[in-house]
Amino acid sequence: MILTDELCDKLCTAAHEKSKQLGIDISFAICDENGLLKLYRRFGVALVLSITLVPGKAYTSAVTQCKTKDVAKYSVEGGSLFAIQSNDPKITLVAGGYPLFMNNKIAGGIGVGGGTEEQDCEIAEYIVSVFEQLTNN
Repeated sequence: MILTDELCDKLCTAAHEKSKQLGIDISFAICDENGLLKLYRRFGVALVLSITLVPGKAYTSAVTQCKTKDVAKYSVEGGSLFAIQSNDPKITLVAGGYPLFMNNKIAGGIGVGGGTEEQDCEIAEYIVSVFEQLTNN
């Protein structure tokens, strides 16, 4: 198991620190490679909607092995993933979900929410870089 409790805690701490740096409250989630929730945390007064969206972002990025914004791009009518969310109601098409890879194999996914799309993605990209540093990936 790549996503140990200790590693998940470190990623959560890094997400919180980055969100404080940006001056926003977020929700943060991590799923394993099967999309099963490993960690969820709502910091401060993060948007109530993020309670539902963020675990869905982590799930979506883990099971599709893609960023949620890319899944959204391909799920439009005529796209290669058209109607994916109708086949799996846990699929979330909101930006802020990123997959985590180790040695080119899916390790899990993260979800960030509470800020603008740009802020959520900035935090998620930072967490991916922290994950890569901590796993020497």
